[in-house]
Amino acid sequence: MENRVALIGIVVDREESVEALNRLLHEYKDHIFGRMGIPHRERGVNLISIVMDAPSDTISAVTGKIGMLPGVTAKALYSKVEAK
Repeated sequence: MENRVALIGIVVDREESVEALNRLLHEYKDHIFGRMGIPHRERGVNLISIVMDAPSDTISAVTGKIGMLPGVTAKALYSKVEAK
């Protein structure tokens, strides 16, 4: 399966899920080449974007696992450009 480039948008509403999220992202570190986190302290929410270069199945798997964490929402956006 060919790799795709994708952006995963993550919203964390529960502070207690951050450690589990970081462990999960560490498992996929070889596929992640960009990460940015923005805390919105007034609302008590953390917004994170992850950029991956991986097979579609891997991107879907990590997005699904992230979304199963309590108080965490994740959605993936895929590039239309396929790997050469």
